[in-house]
Parts: sequence; C-alpha cells; structure tokens
Amino acid sequence: MKHVHVVLAKNLSSVMANSKLSPLAPVCFPPLPKVKGVKLSVAKAGIKYQDRTDLWLAVFTHAAEVAGVFTKSKTSSAPVDWCRSILGGRPAKAVLVNSGNANAFTGSAGWDAVESIASSAGRLLQCDSNEIYLASTGVIGETLPFERVNSALVQLVGESAEFNWEDSARAIMTTDTFPKGSGGQFELDEQQISIAGIAKGSGMIEPDMATMLGFIVTDIDISKSLLQQCLSELVTDSFNSITVDSDTSTSDTVLVFATGAAGNALITRETDHGYAEFRNHLARVMKDLAVQIVRDGEGASKLITVDVNGAEDNEAARVIAKSIANSPLVKTAIAGEDANWGRVVMAVGKAGEKADRDKLCISMGGILIAENGAAVDTFDESFLTEHLQSREITILVELGIGDGYSRVWGCDLTHDYIRINADYRS
Repeated sequence: MKHVHVVLAKNLSSVMANSKLSPLAPVCFPPLPKVKGVKLSVAKAGIKYQDRTDLWLAVFTHAAEVAGVFTKSKTSSAPVDWCRSILGGRPAKAVLVNSGNANAFTGSAGWDAVESIASSAGRLLQCDSNEIYLASTGVIGETLPFERVNSALVQLVGESAEFNWEDSARAIMTTDTFPKGSGGQFELDEQQISIAGIAKGSGMIEPDMATMLGFIVTDIDISKSLLQQCLSELVTDSFNSITVDSDTSTSDTVLVFATGAAGNALITRETDHGYAEFRNHLARVMKDLAVQIVRDGEGASKLITVDVNGAEDNEAARVIAKSIANSPLVKTAIAGEDANWGRVVMAVGKAGEKADRDKLCISMGGILIAENGAAVDTFDESFLTEHLQSREITILVELGIGDGYSRVWGCDLTHDYIRINADYRS
C-alpha cells in the first residue's frame, strides 16, 4: 500500500504541475482588505503534494460567530460531518484546511483524524476542540495522514499574519489553475467594515448547497442566527448556481465567520441599520467567488452564462438553466464554436419543468435565433460567429409561461477535461 500511495501522490502532483493557467483566469489575485480579528498562516505538511503549501489556518483573535452550508451528498466527508456537529455551538476560534486529501470515505479513520487534528489545534490555541472548524479537499478514499497536519500546526500557529490572503488561497488548491479571492469594504456607524473570502474548485462541481470549499471572513458584529439566515439565502443565486460537470462533491463546504471586531452596533434583525448593505456586499463576494470557480473549470475555454426567463417560478427556471449548462451536447457545441441551438431546445425539454414548445424563444449573444417554437426566418448562423469565438458566451431562454427567472454559470467541455480527470489518479 505504501508503494501505491507514493505513485498516486506523484501522479496527482503531475496533473497540477502540467495544468496550464485557465484562459478565463483573472489578470491577478485581487487586493483583499485587512479584516480585524483574524490572522492567517500556511504550511507545507507534505500530505500529498511535494514542495508546495497544502495547509491553511485562520485564527480568530476575536471569537467569531460562524454560519455554514454543506454538501447534501449522502457520502459526505468526515470534516463536513465534524463541522455540522459543532456549528450550533460555541463561536469559532479557528478554521484549518488541508488540500491533497479529502478525508472522505475513509470509515472510522476519517473521524479519528478530525478528532485528533481538532484536539491538537485546540491545545495549541488554548481553546476547546469544538471551536476548531475543519475542511479537506483532494483524493477520496485515502486515509488522511493527520500526524503530518498535527506536526505542521506548531509552525502554523507561530507564524500567523494578517495579509497573506493569496498564499491562503493557493494552499487550498488542488487541480485549480489560479487562486480565487474576493472582498470589499463599506462604512457603518463610522466604522469600516471589511469582507474577504477565498475559495477553491475546478472539477467535481455542481454544488448542492455551496461550492467545493469557500471561506469568508468579516469583522462586522452580527448575530449567529442572522448570519446563518443570510448565508442560506444567498447561496441559491451564487454557489448553487454554478456547474462545471454536474457532479456534487463529498466535501462541499462554505463557512462565513464574523469576528465582530469592527466596532459597529450589533446587528440582530433584518431591519437593523447596516444589515441590507452588509447583505449586498456578501452577495457580491459570494457570486464573484462562484463565477471564478467556473472560470477555472477543468479544461474550460469559455464561460457560459445561461439566463432563463418566464418560467413557472424561480426554482423551475434554475432547473432548466442547469439542464442547459450541464448538457454535454451544449457544452461541446460551445467548445467547437457551433451554434447548434437545437441542443438548447433539447435541454429545455428534458428538464422536466413546465414548458410550451410554441412559446419558446432562444437567443445567443443577444441575437434572436428562435421564437414562438420555430427558427427565425432571417437568422443567419454567420451572425453568431464572432460571439462564439469569444471567451464569454451568453444564452437566453424565454419560456413565456410565468415570472420565474434564474441565472446559472457554466463552462464548455473540452479534451483537456478528459485529460485532467483521466490522469488524476492513474
């Protein structure tokens, strides 16, 4: 078994080393604000990767209220189960994340690992283990070498700083080709409120609550219950509205921490001063991180935005939009820059939601292709050539049934997706 472990580690590292930067990547990592009440550190624990950071720790110098959403997968990982078990309890002291190993489908050994890591972190930070949040990402089915994590914790705790968000984002990457971050600031009660977040994700992505891994920290003072309500509401139109390959991870986790160190008056109700502005800023950060994940979809060359309007209700619109964005036929047509809009018709019809063929209208790149259930007489496929050759593709479907609307982000399906996933372990 040791020989197999070494081979898998080498091949997974090789996949990362050979992954070229996504053509949809941002020019650079964004400047993120200092968030009062949090310190960050990274380390090389050697969990799977050679000579790269694979461990990230955020320590809250002000006890942080925490909200979370997690995968609905019936084969959830041990760290997901751990976070669920402590979410309603004490404020958070720290969050610790490793890459290279998902600690999923590892039986009792997975739970033993999270208990040992949380206990070790608790001793070093002089807090209860139930104040330590954990997440893991990487290969499923391999036992997590938690002793390496525990050994690296001494360095992590001793080297915490305040400004290394990019290093933090890189430490939690697996097949990602670029680190993902987003943040912002606004004024409240003459205090500056900061929000900063990082995420990872590239494949095994159609979240069923959140995304692969996402962590957002703010220094606003807000109650736990309202923070949880806010996160649960905003996840629908952000992390739950993206897809790369229609697969929901065992490890999907999004956690939002509020340190309360900004000094604003405590927010406990939706009507309280500052809540609406905070909610808007958090929504923007979550959407930004979610779309960055799609931009880094494994092998992706084009970002696809699908808008569905006039559905029976918003949920029906989202199901139809996901059906379009997930269709291998739609995705490969976009990759081949082929305006095969019949595949969009197919995806609408198979979604299982209410639709009227004779009311259906389809546009791509703002160009009307079909209306009232038939092709537009004047449609010339050459009109779409320039749009399909661009990096960002838009599809609009109008159903003409009700008021339901949804926007979903996806990406195309290229040969590189097969290469990356065929080489991931073998």
